[in-house]
Amino acid sequence: MLDVHSPIGITTVQHTGIAANLDTLDGKTIGESWNGDFKGNVTFPRIREILQQQFPRLRIVPYTEFPYRYGADDPAAQKALAREIALRAQALGCDALISGNGA
Repeated sequence: MLDVHSPIGITTVQHTGIAANLDTLDGKTIGESWNGDFKGNVTFPRIREILQQQFPRLRIVPYTEFPYRYGADDPAAQKALAREIALRAQALGCDALISGNGA
């Protein structure tokens, strides 16, 4: 007899949904959140440039304006940081947030 186990594991978080897509980025404010991985200091400026070419009235708040601390191995720290980032995004008037730009 062979036992087979799913590599997916059990659900550990309750999914509550995601925000609806914005109808346009033109005239919106977008924040950048970077965790220090994958050369965000190189990729975010290029992402900014491309987005602002397509949406001239787009305002982008750079990742340097958001809190950062490494916490990938600490779920409690990740949750606290996510709350801080969300509050900062609200305070800065962000309509959306780019929270990753990996390969």
